[in-house]
Amino acid sequence: MSPIEDRHPDVLQNIEYAIVATYRKSRELTDYDVMRVLDAVLENYAAEKDGRIPRNARFSPLEQVLHGQVRQICEWRLGRATLGDDEKRPPKTPIPLDDMILCLKRLIKSAGRWNKQGGRQGYLNYVIQFIR
Repeated sequence: MSPIEDRHPDVLQNIEYAIVATYRKSRELTDYDVMRVLDAVLENYAAEKDGRIPRNARFSPLEQVLHGQVRQICEWRLGRATLGDDEKRPPKTPIPLDDMILCLKRLIKSAGRWNKQGGRQGYLNYVIQFIR
């Protein structure tokens, strides 16, 4: 099976766009905030897949904003929600829950790697270069 970044680069970009949009509005956002939010979204979907109740996550106000943005993109890509106004319908081919879980794991791994290399905003400063 091909890596998730080859199968769903668009999904990864959509989620990263939500992260970068939040970072552009709130430059105090850190990689740690991003990783906590991605981990919480991953936990929710993993719990759903396993048929269990997810752990509760406590977020700062900024993390709450980011969580809402990331979750909205994920739900849209899963075909469960519209994006923004009513005219932006769910994608024609929603991705499976298992693939969304893999996408989130990939982003967490990337954030961790760039954080180690670039410090508290290493991932954010790396990914912002590629998102307009």
